[in-house]
Amino acid sequence: MVNVQNLIMRFGNRVLFQDINLKLDRHKRYGLIGANGAGKTTFLKILCGQIDEFEGDIVIPKANKVGVLGQNQFAFEDYTILDAVLFGNKRLYDAIKEKELLYTTGDFEDDAVNNRLAELEVISVEEDPTYEYDVNIAKILENVGIEADLHQNLMSTLDSADKFKVLLAQVLYPKPDVLFLDEPTNNLDIETISWLENELKRHEGTMVVISHDRHFLNAVVTNILDVDYQKIREFTGNFDDWYIAANVIAKQMELNNAKKEKEKDELEAFVRRFSANASKAKQATSRQKKLDKLVIEDIKPSSRRDPSIVFKAKRTMGDEALTLVNVNHTYPDGNEVLKDVSLKFEPGEKVALIGPNGAGKSTLVKILMEEMKASSGEINWGATIENSYFPQDTADTISGDGTLYDWLRAFDPKRDIAEIRNCLGRMLFNGEQQEKSVVSISGGEKHRMMLSKMMLEGGNFLVLDEPSNHLDLEAIVALGEGLLEFTGNVICVSHDRELLDAFASRIIEIHADGSITDFKGSYEEYALVKENAKA
Repeated sequence: MVNVQNLIMRFGNRVLFQDINLKLDRHKRYGLIGANGAGKTTFLKILCGQIDEFEGDIVIPKANKVGVLGQNQFAFEDYTILDAVLFGNKRLYDAIKEKELLYTTGDFEDDAVNNRLAELEVISVEEDPTYEYDVNIAKILENVGIEADLHQNLMSTLDSADKFKVLLAQVLYPKPDVLFLDEPTNNLDIETISWLENELKRHEGTMVVISHDRHFLNAVVTNILDVDYQKIREFTGNFDDWYIAANVIAKQMELNNAKKEKEKDELEAFVRRFSANASKAKQATSRQKKLDKLVIEDIKPSSRRDPSIVFKAKRTMGDEALTLVNVNHTYPDGNEVLKDVSLKFEPGEKVALIGPNGAGKSTLVKILMEEMKASSGEINWGATIENSYFPQDTADTISGDGTLYDWLRAFDPKRDIAEIRNCLGRMLFNGEQQEKSVVSISGGEKHRMMLSKMMLEGGNFLVLDEPSNHLDLEAIVALGEGLLEFTGNVICVSHDRELLDAFASRIIEIHADGSITDFKGSYEEYALVKENAKA
C-alpha cells in the first residue's frame, strides 16, 4: 500500500538515510525505531507528505485513505470536541456542516438548494451509512477518557493532555487505510494505552508507528523498521524479536570478520614467507590472488548508544523513610484529587505510582517535594533522608543561557570538575556537547540533564514524575536498570509498563474516585490480579 523508492534524505552535508527501498504491505503494522536524531520522525513526515524536499518517490494509491496523528494540539480551539473528531473525515464533516447551514438558511423553493441537499445526502450516506457518526465518535472519546457531558464543549476548554486524546480520536475515527502515528501513547494513562493497543491490533490496513514504549511495540506491531547505519532495515516480528535478531546479526558479522581476519593473516604470512622461493612461487601467487579477493566487512558502529545511569546514595538511610498521614488536597476550583491518603514507605522500597490522568499522582509528588502545600494532612520525612527530584516538566527547571556543564556545576560548585564531566558523559553528552547552550537542547536532552543532576546529587530517596517522556528505548532500559540497582528508596510516576516492571516492588494506584490500592509486588503481578478480578 506504501512504496518507498530510492529515497535519499540529506540535511546539508549530513546524509540521514540513502537508497531506501521499501514496500509496506496491507495487514502489517510497522514499528519505526532508532536512536534520537536517527531520522524516525523525518521519515514519517516524508511518508505522510509533510516533508517534500527529498530524492526518490513515495507512492500511496489515491484510493487509500491516509490518517496522520496531528501534533498541533491548538489547531481546533474554536471547534467543539465532537466536531474536532468528525473533522478527521473531512468529506463527511464538510457535508454535514453544509447541510446544517442550508437547512437553517436555504430557500427550499429553489431547485439548486434541493439538488445540493440531495448531493450532500449522498456523500453523508457514502461516508456514514448507518447515520451513527455521533454515536461512534462519542464511544471513541469516552474510551480515551473524554466524558460524554464534555463533547459539546470547545477544544479550548481542555488541557494539553486531553487535547492530544481528541487528536488521537480524530485519526482513529475514519478508520483510514494507511495510518501514521508519532508517539500515540504520550499523555495516555495505562488503561487508555491498553485500549489503544487493542484498537490498533484490529487495524486492517497499513500502519507505521513511532513509540518509545517497548510494551506497546511488542503488543501492537508485526514488523520493525530500524533506522540505523543511514539505512532503514525491515525485520519481521515485534520489538523483542528485532532485538534478538539484530544482536544475532551483529554477532555473526563479528564472527565472520574474525574468521576472515585470521585467514587473511595466514595468507599474508604465507605470501611473505614463500614469494621469494621459486618452488613455492605458484602457491604464493595463488594465495595472493585469494588474499586480494578477501573482503573484511566493516561493522559500522550503531547510532544507538546506551547511557550509563547509576544512582549512588551519599548517605546511609536510617530506620524511617517517609510517612503520609491523612493527606487531602482540593484545588481552588473545587476539584478534590487526594482524599485521606495515609501511606508508610519503608527504607529501600521501590514504588510505582500509577493511576488515570487527573487522579492526583503529580499533585501528590509536588506535595512531597514541597512544590505545593496539601489542603490538610502531614508529610513526615525520615531524619536521614536526602531526596532527589525529577519533575514532570524539565523545561521549566532547566533554563538559562549557560552551557550544560555550567548548569550542572551550579548545583555544587565545589564538586570535582572531572566528576561533573563524567556524569554528563554517562548520559551521552561528550566533551563538545557539554559546551552547548542550555537554551538550545531538546526535551530528551533536558531529561538526560536532569538524570545527570540526580546522579550527581547522590540522594537516598529518588522521586521521579514521568521520567521516561522524551527518552529513547535505550535510555528507558538504562533508567530501569539504574532504579533496580539503587539501594535507596524510589517513588516513580510513569505509564511506561516496561519501566515499572524493571524496578518496582510495590504498586500504589490512585483511582479516579480518590481511593487507593496499595499492592506489594511487581507491576506484572498487579496487572494479573486486576485482570483476574475483571474475569
